[in-house]
Amino acid sequence: MGLTYSRADSLSPPPLPSFADLTAATAKSIKESAKAEKINYLDLPAPIKYEDIQRETLMALKPEVFEGMRFEINKPLNQNFFLSHSLFMGNMELGTGGRQILKAPIGTYEFGANVISEKFMMLGRIATDGRLSGRLKYDLLDWLAVKLHMQLSNEAGQSQVMVDSDVKGHDWNAQVKLGSPSFIGLNYFQSITPKLSAGGEFFWLQSNLKSGVGFAMRHTGDKHVANLQVATTGIMSMGYAHKVSEKITLASDFLWHWQSREATATVGFDCMLRQCRLRGKIDSNGVVSTYVEERFAPGINFVLSAEIDHPHSNHRFGFGVVAGE
Repeated sequence: MGLTYSRADSLSPPPLPSFADLTAATAKSIKESAKAEKINYLDLPAPIKYEDIQRETLMALKPEVFEGMRFEINKPLNQNFFLSHSLFMGNMELGTGGRQILKAPIGTYEFGANVISEKFMMLGRIATDGRLSGRLKYDLLDWLAVKLHMQLSNEAGQSQVMVDSDVKGHDWNAQVKLGSPSFIGLNYFQSITPKLSAGGEFFWLQSNLKSGVGFAMRHTGDKHVANLQVATTGIMSMGYAHKVSEKITLASDFLWHWQSREATATVGFDCMLRQCRLRGKIDSNGVVSTYVEERFAPGINFVLSAEIDHPHSNHRFGFGVVAGE
């Protein structure tokens, strides 16, 4: 009787899969991710200043909308010193306390002298209506700077002087404000995580016997910035800016006066094209505005400004030219 040989008998069953290597690789990946995400609270980044936490939303939603004609010329004399000339012809709104807005024609010319260097900056302007404004900033140390804001006017109660002291820490900053008439302000901003920062402010105005305390938070992501501010003066503000691409940013904000029970919501955009910057917004009050900056040539920009306010029957349109960087 011969032997019977089968091919199936010669093949051994396949080995069971081993998960040892896979488990080790997964554990190593999880360990590396946890190590990368671990926050070093002793080495947090420096936060933005308290007064600048709404910078991204303000740039998109609060352009300098004007009515009339405006021309600005900036003439550099050297690397640190330049002169500025500004001519404005338009309308000035007069508050009547009602829904109707009255306007009066106005024309002003301003002359400015500016000095800018690495450690200090001096800006000054004088207008034909008698207003004199100036700003001085000097960096005493790497962590200490002093700023002076001044505005003098012939009208009673319109002259103001403000002195600021900025203190910078490794992961925090603070500011002390002293102004006239009898104004004292303090604010502090601290980084909590690499993306989240929080702080508060306090102010006292002796002439009106008024004081207030505020709290603010700011979260910065890879493509978004969100901020929240609450103050005992009866105001809550929330803002959000999202960077859709390198050239397009969408923004929105919400302002609530809980004492007067009034709220306003605004949405807008900021678009940077090759030779043009376009900003526009619309709010819950029915106000639509847009601001266009077109670059004709290096150092020459053409500006268009428009705003439509149907509830108050107030429509504004302006154009201008800005020459010089």
